[in-house]
Amino acid sequence: MPLEIVTIPCLKDNYAYLIHNSETGETALVDIPEAAPIEAVLAQKGWTLTDVLITHHHWDHIDGLEALSVGKARIIGAKADAHRLPPLTLAVEDSSVLTICGESVQILDVSGHTIGHIAFYFRKTGAIFTADSLMVMGCGRLFEGSPEMMLGSMEKFAKMPDTTLLYSGHEYTAHNANFAQTVDPENTALITRITEISAARDAGLPTIPSTLGQERATNPFLRYEDAHIRATLNLQEASNVEVFAELRTRRNGF
Repeated sequence: MPLEIVTIPCLKDNYAYLIHNSETGETALVDIPEAAPIEAVLAQKGWTLTDVLITHHHWDHIDGLEALSVGKARIIGAKADAHRLPPLTLAVEDSSVLTICGESVQILDVSGHTIGHIAFYFRKTGAIFTADSLMVMGCGRLFEGSPEMMLGSMEKFAKMPDTTLLYSGHEYTAHNANFAQTVDPENTALITRITEISAARDAGLPTIPSTLGQERATNPFLRYEDAHIRATLNLQEASNVEVFAELRTRRNGF
């Protein structure tokens, strides 16, 4: 049986995710913006948490943990970020592999938004939980890391299959897509996708997940080598880092 993934809107525009294995009864939670919406879904489903996966230390990804009934669930986060995370049961590093919900999960250090930010890659399911590193149609602001660091994180995602499902931490997709069109205005795939995003939001639906194939076709932060984007930025001969840095500078906010 495939894992069941439930998207839970939290706060103003955050998402938490529940991952459930119906055969083993295990349930993992990715990030804890606030407790009440998560508790409501757990009660509705009759699920009990076995793992809590923390991507990074920002308050809107951890503040709900204190109020959440976690029982004996493992609290998993980055060893490099442990000094500013809630107490961890298991501290992990880049390339760590552990079993969550009966599936092998790889940990990726995707620093840039923060130092010590991690992503959780469920390879068999084909899903990656990226929080504020790679975001649908964008990437997180560089609060702590450098463009070089964040570009290195983007390159890790670029190696994954097109079918990989991308679960990021916020509903920023429409704003991100509008920015993408300013630097990639002739991209027909992007134009089509903007229409789809608008329809989803008008219907009150989340725009997440997307696939890495969709992101490669439309997300400028994975398209820093594209000739049209480079021409728009007047950076035809620039390095990948220079192009990426200019994109992130122009993407003011989020």
